[in-house]
Amino acid sequence: MLTETATELRSASPSLLMRAIKWLVSRQEPVFPLDEAGFHTAMAGRKLPLDAPMPEGFRKRFAVEERETLGHKVVTLHPKAGPGEWHMIYFHGGGFVRPMFKVHWPLVAEIVKRCGISVTVPLYPVVPEAGYSDQDDLADAVHLDLVAEHDPAKIIFGGDSAGGHMALALALQRVKEGGGGLLPGKLALFAPWLDLGLADPAIAAIEPHDVMLKIGTLRACGALVADGRPMDDPEVSPLYAATEDLAQLPPTRIWTGRHDLFIVDSRTFLARLRAAGVDAKLYEYEAAPHVFMAITPTREAKDVFGLLAEFIAA
Repeated sequence: MLTETATELRSASPSLLMRAIKWLVSRQEPVFPLDEAGFHTAMAGRKLPLDAPMPEGFRKRFAVEERETLGHKVVTLHPKAGPGEWHMIYFHGGGFVRPMFKVHWPLVAEIVKRCGISVTVPLYPVVPEAGYSDQDDLADAVHLDLVAEHDPAKIIFGGDSAGGHMALALALQRVKEGGGGLLPGKLALFAPWLDLGLADPAIAAIEPHDVMLKIGTLRACGALVADGRPMDDPEVSPLYAATEDLAQLPPTRIWTGRHDLFIVDSRTFLARLRAAGVDAKLYEYEAAPHVFMAITPTREAKDVFGLLAEFIAA
């Protein structure tokens, strides 16, 4: 059944803490270069970046499970009381070219704590040192490993930014394969990157307000990841997936700040999901930056985790 309201503004003005952190971020060295030339310079001959290690304190707070899949580390956090009824595969963001950030670990921990679920995090290889197919293969393998021991209908695909893209792409891959009982039960996407080419001209109006992302940088990054494939290929940009494929997706929730370049495509994608008959909803937060839910102490992030818990429990 479709939800009654497709888009909901959850925060009409940013909290004081959100304002302060945005101010600090705007004055720090940017996570990504601010233009295309800077991006190419940063990628050329760089030293392979490493995933931020999981905080050792997590071993006291959670039941931690570690394994290796296709040569890459995969970490699962279970509630201390044991595995949750629901299990999320969470793909971290970073433009496909950056590994696990330090801030991703508290984000994942908060999901486990607030939702009472288990969360598996694949520490996937990054472009350009690896190819997009290596990332896809790992995502596929991690999911298949999980369904061998967990009900597929109780698995959620989640992720932020590029990780949101990966979660959605894996779900669409399962649709293309005919489902086969492997479709996830739900999709939870934080500020997903839906069009690697950022083709919508309306995005330009958001750029001056985004303290993290710039259009030229993202287009250069997207082209590197696409590796010659057309930007409007649904496997490159899920925004363009066929309506008949979208119609088979499970209930989906998207959370995005209004000072995030990706909000334009999130709105477009929501409309496409709804038109295809999917139970989908978009939650927006005024003046919130890209992946603001990683700033876990903020009022806005706490609201996201509360909504996510409700979505899972429904």
